[in-house]
Amino acid sequence: MSGRLTVLLPALKAEHRSRIAAQADALGFACSFAENEDDARPLMADTEVFFGVSATLPAAAPGLKWVASPNAGAEPYCTPGVLPAGVILTNSAGAYGVTIAEHIVMVSLEMLRRRADYLDIVARREWTRDLPIRSLHGARITLLGAGDIGCEAARRLRAFSPASITGLSRSGQSREPGLYDRLLPVSALDAVLPETDLLICSVPGTPETVGLLDARRLALLSAGAFLVNVGRGNLVDETALCEALRAGRLGGAALDVFRAEPLPADSPLWAVPGLIVTPHISGNTTLPYTLDRVVALFLENLSRHAARLPLLRVVRPDLGY
Repeated sequence: MSGRLTVLLPALKAEHRSRIAAQADALGFACSFAENEDDARPLMADTEVFFGVSATLPAAAPGLKWVASPNAGAEPYCTPGVLPAGVILTNSAGAYGVTIAEHIVMVSLEMLRRRADYLDIVARREWTRDLPIRSLHGARITLLGAGDIGCEAARRLRAFSPASITGLSRSGQSREPGLYDRLLPVSALDAVLPETDLLICSVPGTPETVGLLDARRLALLSAGAFLVNVGRGNLVDETALCEALRAGRLGGAALDVFRAEPLPADSPLWAVPGLIVTPHISGNTTLPYTLDRVVALFLENLSRHAARLPLLRVVRPDLGY
């Protein structure tokens, strides 16, 4: 018998729990499901594998060998001291691209076609039909982040016949380079922004991305450009973004992530004209496909862990990815 597998992921459906329990049993793990951290804490004493998100539970597991985050990001585990030395960390990157890409297309079309303005018009029972709109057709699109999310978004956006799709990544490469008209390193961001009509951000949270889109870079965007951020909230200078929207320098923005979450009720972001606010739902596990992928990725790695094979999607806590 191996050690215990402790799962803290309340979103799991009965069929997911059955699959995890069956594979754990076949591999010799005692499997326990917890609904909250209080339920999980007594189980950590003999836990070898933890599948969930907690900044405190890993330290309570002296025999812990592997933490599998069900999220694409791994920020809670990247703070020094959260993970005991020698513990392997993996994330679920690759499970969220489809749902986040659909969100990107949705909010992009909402902004370009003035949906919020037309909803206000209809709410007043008026019949105005002449608001100027923009299109993805012929648009110059830049994807800041060319990983799973960027690739899934590029694949869908290509169907709208944009003028160009530029991908930016740390390496200037992508696992699917054919989706982009050009691939550049993030260091080329300043040169690309003036040529961008729609900027889509999906980079992970790392020390290098904090404040990357500051006031200076927002000012580099082409006049009337649109911004979508589904990556991390600390990427964008929110104050500078509000000023750019109020001044009309940007055509609109859609934020799904914020520096402070939940977004405080008194935040000025709620009332900024041209800004679409969503409560960090672009990558939720409420889409069944996403949760299925998260579980499938974990089970693949669980088999690898039991066979002492290298795990997939290993994260370096010191780098954040």
